[in-house]
Amino acid sequence: MTPQQYCQQKTAKSGSSFYYSFMFLSKQKREAITALYAFCREVDDIADECTELHIAQVKLSWWRSEIENLYQNKPIHPVSKALLTPIKTYNLAAEHFIEIIDGMEMDLSFNRYEDFKQLQLYCYRVASVVGLLSAQIFGFSNRKTLKFAHDLGMAFQLTNIIRDVGEDARRNRIYLPLEDLAAFNVTEDDILHSRESDAVKKLLDHQIERAESYYDRALRELPEEDRKSQRVGLMMAAIYRTLLREIKADGAQKVLNSRTSLGALRKFWLALQVWVKNL
Repeated sequence: MTPQQYCQQKTAKSGSSFYYSFMFLSKQKREAITALYAFCREVDDIADECTELHIAQVKLSWWRSEIENLYQNKPIHPVSKALLTPIKTYNLAAEHFIEIIDGMEMDLSFNRYEDFKQLQLYCYRVASVVGLLSAQIFGFSNRKTLKFAHDLGMAFQLTNIIRDVGEDARRNRIYLPLEDLAAFNVTEDDILHSRESDAVKKLLDHQIERAESYYDRALRELPEEDRKSQRVGLMMAAIYRTLLREIKADGAQKVLNSRTSLGALRKFWLALQVWVKNL
């Protein structure tokens, strides 16, 4: 199996909505973004699946060393080998890969976030930084596009947090800011024990409004001259924003007990519509 095949398998297996957008890219860009996403999956799986804190820390530390290896032209892991050409072709900074690892390490240290400012740092590291790297792979001529990528990453991560409230609670994780819980008279136990209520619905509707504001902001910030090159980002936005609106339409508090998702055909159709619109 080649490094590129390994990354393709890793990405396809994840079932990510992003996968359907990658299909529209040229071979070179598709391989680059798939390698980037496979890297994110590798380090995220450590934070999510490794039950021994010390072992998880050791594994993430190994990845820090592996990023050094990558930028010294001596990668070991298949994902790193697949990234070797893209980091040079698209001038991807080592610091951004380290920031992603920093974000995953936050999952080892935090299972609660006191306020949105604290959560923002987490979202920046695990999502906005990925957006910045992705924007470089897609290509841009106006640096304002990086602001679009940053805020779109925030919108995606906030959408993930809303979608996964119940799933995270079953792992004793609450990503909703505790100050927001207090403001809506929702307790941690309400979240941890999946208690659907009007208060929880209002809390989650507030989170949805916040995510929507980041989608609005990102789309306003994308310069017209870069809309074509950033079509894949716009596809991702269409898919994820549709998911967010489905969650709201279903009654947001239902995320406590079930996971809302879009079918593969619908994701592809949403992506295709955006691609055609921005030809």
